Amino acid sequence: MTEEFLHYIWRCNLFYPLNSGTCEIEVMNTGEPNPDSGPDFFNAMVRLDGTLLAGNVEMHINSSDWYRHGHHTNRAYDNVILQLVLNQDAVARRTNGEIVPTATIRFDRRLYENYRELIESQYWIPCEPFISIADINTVSKWLDIMAIRRLEQKVRHMEEVLCYNQNDWQESFYQLLARSFGFRLNGWAFEMLARSIPYRLILKHRNNLFQLEAMLFGQSGLINGEEADDYSRDLNREHRFLLRKYSLKPLEKHIWKFLRLRPANFPTVRIAQLASFLHRNTGMFATILETGEPGKIELLFRVSASGYWDNHYVFGRPSSKKVKSLGRFAINSIIINTVVPLIYFYGRYRKIPGLTGRALDFLKKLPAEVNSITGKWNSIGICARNAYTTQALLQQKNELCAFKKCLNCAIGNYIIKNPIAGDNIYPA
Repeated sequence: MTEEFLHYIWRCNLFYPLNSGTCEIEVMNTGEPNPDSGPDFFNAMVRLDGTLLAGNVEMHINSSDWYRHGHHTNRAYDNVILQLVLNQDAVARRTNGEIVPTATIRFDRRLYENYRELIESQYWIPCEPFISIADINTVSKWLDIMAIRRLEQKVRHMEEVLCYNQNDWQESFYQLLARSFGFRLNGWAFEMLARSIPYRLILKHRNNLFQLEAMLFGQSGLINGEEADDYSRDLNREHRFLLRKYSLKPLEKHIWKFLRLRPANFPTVRIAQLASFLHRNTGMFATILETGEPGKIELLFRVSASGYWDNHYVFGRPSSKKVKSLGRFAINSIIINTVVPLIYFYGRYRKIPGLTGRALDFLKKLPAEVNSITGKWNSIGICARNAYTTQALLQQKNELCAFKKCLNCAIGNYIIKNPIAGDNIYPA
């Protein structure tokens, strides 16, 4: 038995009438869970022998844990109005010696048995054998919550970037967009690359693709000191000129990762595609905010690297000819992970509900993502029709299922509670 499970029983009102052995207890309000240090629940309200009390509630397996945890010497626990325990093996006292009212919390034993079934599960997700019993409305509403939670998680980084850029939305969008071209493995390197070249310089040279490539490749550190062919030699020469002109500071070459990447995803190719995107799209932030359909945004990202890259993946090593265009999968990933969260963030920040709603609508119109996690969800009967659902399922797996946080999940709660019947009280 864990205190975490007792917290669940308490906050979900799954307990039987309380028994203190000395007074009558009526629970009016279980209070609010405390995520920080201090008593477990704030602002609870109970009636003890007819007297209404408001304050905090503390929970332990044994009442003697009050002393083991040092609460008897901590004045933060003096306003605890009720201690709830499984076993009463000691009288708890406040720092002034007053007795803390203590009651035994009782509940249906099978709630805990079902919970143990989940946390001891060896399946891909704890509830895999039982998920089919979950009410479809419960699953649907919970996935709505997880989709928003995933958006909010992405927004947190965007808030940091906006703060770093002193609330400059154009600069922030440019850096976040650059990050998206690096995808998971090189995302941070791309963001640092964008930070090394102020957006005003991108705008100043946007009409000259070669100069954009010289700035981006030169600042990346991938060509500094290396001249593998005429193209890289020309880029180096142009970058040295721009470096002196704008007092730029290049990055170190070692920050870029090539290992275990398909050649089409090499950072060299992605930098060339980013240069092409910046060359083609001016006023990109305003354009994206004004665009009402994800299909139109997709068109903005249909770019190809310059001609040199048709026959190269890295500098100086010719390859068979293949136009290096951003593929549909990559474009959707950029829209899902950067464009949509940014629209959502801007709408929330500016208090424009239409934009936050549009961001969610975009996810519902984009195709479902295909990866190992969404494929596994599909195999156990949870099928995603769009990116909105796949984002929710990714969040569900990574935030809750991977850590067996079934008590924090509406689906887990449903499975724990619904097969229960009868009156098998725990403790006896």
